[in-house]
Amino acid sequence: MSSSHQSPDDIKAKLNLETSRINWHDLQVYYARGHVVKVSPELDLLDVAAELAADNTARFQQWMSAGQVGDVAPELAQQWYDSNAELWAVVIAPWVLVQDRSDHVLH
Repeated sequence: MSSSHQSPDDIKAKLNLETSRINWHDLQVYYARGHVVKVSPELDLLDVAAELAADNTARFQQWMSAGQVGDVAPELAQQWYDSNAELWAVVIAPWVLVQDRSDHVLH
């Protein structure tokens, strides 16, 4: 089996190691380029990242239609900038997936 055919669990484990908290100010360059994708807190950030890595367009379209994944609205970007919000982030180049869990209880 080649290493390019990793199981979903292997991909998620790798992505978990690459997930970290980051301040919004540190993401300004990526936001300006249109490379920041907001993930709703009710979704598992690693699941979304794994689906993006697997190029699962159909799943992404479902999430986007439901408003669970998408662009960061300018108003939200300004709020995050003003408070220099700390977000969870994972990079699936060229995209940076971000999630604001500040209002949600972590399990």
